[in-house]
Amino acid sequence: MSNTNSYKISDWLPTSAKEVQALGWSSIDVILFSGDAYVDHPSFGNAVVGRVLEAEGLKVAIVAQPNWRDDLRDFKKLGKPNLFFAVTAGCMDSLVNHYTANKRLRSNDAYTPDGRAGMRPDYATTVYCNILKELFPEVPIIIGGIEASLRRVTHYDYWSDQLMPSILYSSKADLLVYGMGEKPLTEIVNQIKAGKKVNEIHSVPQTAWLQKEQPANIQGSITLSSHKECLNDKIKYAKNFRHIEEESNRWEGSMLIQQIYDNWLVINPQYPPMTEEEIDRVYDLPFTRLPHPRYKDKHIPAYEMIRHSINIHRGCFGGCAFCTISAHQGKFIASRSKKSIAKEIDAVTKMNDFKGYISDIGGPSANMYKMKGNDLALCKQCRRPSCINPAICKNLNTSHLQILEIYQIANKHPEVKKAFIGSGIRYDLVFSEGQESPDNLQYMREVIHNHVSGRLKVAPEHTSDEVLKIMRKPSFKLFKKLLKFFSEENEKAGLKQQLIPYFISSHPGSTKKEMAQLMLETKKLDFKLEQVQDFTPTPMTLATEIYYSGVHPYTLEPVYTARNKKEKLDQQKFFFWYKPENRKEIEQELRQMGLIDQPSKAKKK
Repeated sequence: MSNTNSYKISDWLPTSAKEVQALGWSSIDVILFSGDAYVDHPSFGNAVVGRVLEAEGLKVAIVAQPNWRDDLRDFKKLGKPNLFFAVTAGCMDSLVNHYTANKRLRSNDAYTPDGRAGMRPDYATTVYCNILKELFPEVPIIIGGIEASLRRVTHYDYWSDQLMPSILYSSKADLLVYGMGEKPLTEIVNQIKAGKKVNEIHSVPQTAWLQKEQPANIQGSITLSSHKECLNDKIKYAKNFRHIEEESNRWEGSMLIQQIYDNWLVINPQYPPMTEEEIDRVYDLPFTRLPHPRYKDKHIPAYEMIRHSINIHRGCFGGCAFCTISAHQGKFIASRSKKSIAKEIDAVTKMNDFKGYISDIGGPSANMYKMKGNDLALCKQCRRPSCINPAICKNLNTSHLQILEIYQIANKHPEVKKAFIGSGIRYDLVFSEGQESPDNLQYMREVIHNHVSGRLKVAPEHTSDEVLKIMRKPSFKLFKKLLKFFSEENEKAGLKQQLIPYFISSHPGSTKKEMAQLMLETKKLDFKLEQVQDFTPTPMTLATEIYYSGVHPYTLEPVYTARNKKEKLDQQKFFFWYKPENRKEIEQELRQMGLIDQPSKAKKK
């Protein structure tokens, strides 16, 4: 980890009774339990939540990765908070963190010191909350983070292969904050200061709760099919998802209501996108940008990846069927100011272990900085889950000029030797019809010439237009355009860089034949694929709802999906056609599909 000599232990939020005592606190206002190690960096949710609450004048402590299997001393060590417990599973859903697409236990955890596995439970949010409710039944609990956010309604859980009710039901939490939590948490604290109890706070956007009585019929609210109805009818469950996705991606959504057994789930609509001033305020909080000193001489893999990176925006308008970003952050882009980004670049260069290289300047997608609708009035009425699929919205301003200015700030800094782009680039914003403007092409040239560390990673995901349509990804023809442009620019500059494509097998709509065609297409382009993955159903994605229900929620038409282990492995093997053990079987299957010719029979003598 980075050198912490320039900091005192009190520069971090306290993590033990001894640290609390050293600060002279007689009590703690909020105790935050997290499934991740505590890294005081704006890319780690527990640090952001802690700093936001601290900025509201609260005394905040963090209990990172508490032991839930012993005498529960980690849950007791700081006692009761004055206001509430805050609970998060961490930066990933705990089941995604633990298991592969084949449901095999992973051997490491990137958010744990030394990558050690087994430092958080399955369903971490629920496990932590149930323990806290048992020990301190009178203290309210507020849950948030990816796991809570994407499990806020009835959802399909791939690892248990069943529909689960809202995580509020299983966790017994009093309030759920979904999405990025800074604004709702600030308002919750304001209402607590005004004298309200947590279980009385029902007016804050981007929050959800359970109540016994049926909610009054509020104009514009949407009542979803109940949890019990979803259990009995997959079509009703699929229809629910369309409402949930559309409302999650609106500028101002509608209230959602769902009956969960004898309770009623109420989900308030989200806040509008953060303004530049609001998002800057978060990044200007006094982060040390370092792991807590308790992890001395240990490395935290996720931190190693991002410690010299800069996050310049939030949100993603791609709407990919397999991705959870828009469900959590929304599709509208909230961008930081150039001044705030420049300030962070300068802070990174002053880190003791900085060697002149910024590992990434980006966001959920590398090149959506400052992109928004030309007429925001139209955006405020829009229900589309994607601004760029099936075609790029005519109202969307896709100019890359402002992000080029960010790159120039990094390029001109005297301590920066090179700033790389590690986030995924949406090449359809450059190569789709009508997008190949001089500015957008200049963006790609700048990236290729100055911001690639030898390998540029992009995500075509598949080669079949039918599968890509379900994925909400552009035609593979655009990848070929990028490949041609990339090769030409490398040749001009005398560079020998590689384009590394990502692909997914077993995605809804993909059959063995589509995978065979993918193999032939990429082989023809001389790719030996290495960045590949098998589709993993995760809560609140379009692809997951298709996987479970068997139909597309927007059309209710059946969609084939590989479900069992054999079907999945049959698709996966086409990625690895070059392995000797696969060649004979693949060749035989290609002939059966009519994708290559049958061998000619030997002539009779």
